[in-house]
Amino acid sequence: MNQKPADLHAPPANAEAAGISAAEQLTQVKRAARASFIGTTIEWYDYFLYGTASALIFPRVFFSNLSPGVATFASLASFSVSWVLRPIGGLIFGHFGDRLSRKKMLVITLIMMGGSTFLIGALPSYAAAGLIAPILLILLRMVQGLALGGEWGGAALIVIEHAPPRRRGLFGSAVQMGVPAGLLLSTGVVALASTLPDEAFFSWGWRMPFLLSIALVAIGYWLRTALEDPKAFRQQVEETRAAQLPIAEVLATAKRKTLLLALVQFACNTGYYVFTVYSGSYATQQLGMPRSFLLEALMIAAVVDLVMQPAFAALSDRIGRKPVYIFGSLFIGAWAFPFFALLDSETQPLVWLAMIGALGIGHASTGGINGPLYTEQYPLRMRYTGASMAFQLSGIVTSTPAPLVAAWVVAATGSTNFVSVYVIAAAVISVISALLLEETYRKRIDE
Repeated sequence: MNQKPADLHAPPANAEAAGISAAEQLTQVKRAARASFIGTTIEWYDYFLYGTASALIFPRVFFSNLSPGVATFASLASFSVSWVLRPIGGLIFGHFGDRLSRKKMLVITLIMMGGSTFLIGALPSYAAAGLIAPILLILLRMVQGLALGGEWGGAALIVIEHAPPRRRGLFGSAVQMGVPAGLLLSTGVVALASTLPDEAFFSWGWRMPFLLSIALVAIGYWLRTALEDPKAFRQQVEETRAAQLPIAEVLATAKRKTLLLALVQFACNTGYYVFTVYSGSYATQQLGMPRSFLLEALMIAAVVDLVMQPAFAALSDRIGRKPVYIFGSLFIGAWAFPFFALLDSETQPLVWLAMIGALGIGHASTGGINGPLYTEQYPLRMRYTGASMAFQLSGIVTSTPAPLVAAWVVAATGSTNFVSVYVIAAAVISVISALLLEETYRKRIDE
């Protein structure tokens, strides 16, 4: 029988073992959760800003020499290229994060991500600079991929390793809440800029959200430099018990769980990028919706996602990670056909409903518990590397092809039916993978 989770303010079971008081641990985890939420919000603001722009803006700015359909495909491909670099970023930052410091890696990735976003806003268009413009765009996108590859694992670990054992899901959701918060912030800024006339928007208005990222980086830097590495991790480094080559230990001892974790996000990621990134292109180009129509729906759905993530994460602290994740994966599959049917109605309340279901239930119940789901699977000495590699490998397999497959299938068939089947197949893979994973919501992770 499952034990009843401890109260949020009750003395955490691992506080004494870590050599700190319960009050001190609670203070540390709140600080870590706050800094990780703000930091990952900024990181995902940068990331989703590019995703929104790749569907609505970049085809006309950086790929204007191509036909509209080919330009959209090329622009979405530039969005997807970062996923190839994310596992490399996870490997590099995971190695030094396991051996040296979680905190230092988080500061470096924040600067890389924000700096790249700022520079994208300063790039010349294809009309002004020719082929060099899309080349520079793709290079900066690659830097973003490296940075985000190292960002997620460190942000998740620094919260969850500070957290009371029976509230790891709840506190860990602070990291994943940065995803809808970043989507909400980036979509809101783009929606504001898109109120400009087309000529002004496509010449200079689209640049403002990218240039503003430099101010957000300054805030994130201030918050993250105030963090401390978790006590158990510091002790491990001081006692020279850190893995000499963490990736070698992952491959030697955790290949099966790493493969399962690479596949378990199939529904979460495929659904998310079809429902957010590709739907922007589909709604504006195939259905002729105005930009503001879809952006409003995304903003409303992001708010619901933001609210529901901690609710599902807290539920996973009570009944386990696997039941919640399986429910969310099944919902994403079941929502695939209704999503496009609601979108095709071109009726504003129904478009809102499509997005709210996709993000507020499907994504919130899966993405919201990715932090504990991944980090609890690995021992302390190789946790940054293992969790980062599994999470980022999942991105290559599940996220990279999603908007491209959707765009290609609709262009070839003129229908979204096969896109929905693609999402359903992804859900089946996720459910099977989740069933085969170890349940870890009661597992000790400070050893």
